[in-house]
Amino acid sequence: MNILVTGANGQLGNEMRIVSKESSDAYFFADIVEAGQPTHILDITDSDAVANFVSANQIQCIINCAAYTNVDKAESDEAFCEKLNADAPKILADAMKKVNGLLVHISTDYVFGGDPYNTPCTESQKGTPTGVYGKTKLHGEQNIIATGCNHIIIRTAWLYSEFGKNFCKTMLNLTATKPQLKVVFDQVGTPTYALDLANAIYKIVNGRKFDGNTGIYHFSNEGVCSWYDFTKMIAEYSGQTNCDIQPCHSNEFPSPVTRPSYSVLDKTKIKTTFGLSIPYWTDSLKKCIGNLVDSR
Repeated sequence: MNILVTGANGQLGNEMRIVSKESSDAYFFADIVEAGQPTHILDITDSDAVANFVSANQIQCIINCAAYTNVDKAESDEAFCEKLNADAPKILADAMKKVNGLLVHISTDYVFGGDPYNTPCTESQKGTPTGVYGKTKLHGEQNIIATGCNHIIIRTAWLYSEFGKNFCKTMLNLTATKPQLKVVFDQVGTPTYALDLANAIYKIVNGRKFDGNTGIYHFSNEGVCSWYDFTKMIAEYSGQTNCDIQPCHSNEFPSPVTRPSYSVLDKTKIKTTFGLSIPYWTDSLKKCIGNLVDSR
């Protein structure tokens, strides 16, 4: 099977490069620009370009890792955010519909947040996004479903890795250079190691376990924590003991968008359907921190 990975230069795209190396399938990695690794240049907001690429390379599956993810900036850049997060997924879905292929699309916990709740979010729960980012990602899900293509939409949360910019790498630097940090404790969810998500996607696609199982799924690492707890463990695992990390409320860091206060994802469906075993968040964080420290 010929598989196209879009957003190949991002966190998840880079992890997909790693996990797919031993695959018997043919993987094509694409992004809007070249970034140090072999990458096909492809604008996924251009329907003709996508259709031509799919046809020329006989693509049967697309794994869409591309997205507009700057949550704050999205509030003042709604048109482009909608184009990349909602219109582009429809283009990819249309392309897979024409060849009876599969679209694996990555969505987000930010589709939730508007309603108060304190139990893990299920796939059937109504989306109530509080900002442009979450709204456009929800539109992307809706657009994919409306095409009628074979699809697996995976909502994830708090993604981090050794690649690109992310909370883990930022806190790794700050806890090493600042005498004190304040980190919010009133936003609760689960960190997700991008490598674990990439492995899950690979197992689903490589095992051909998607037949008859299209729909929306949730994936994050196991467990629950706040951003404060996340930071404390980053500091502990990296040996940064000199930084005084203090909990604070979200309103101490004004933002143009209200982030979900509780976005723990219920992963029962994806584990049951595809037979996945998901690592606990601290175990995965320890592995990532080890890789980051070793690479210095």
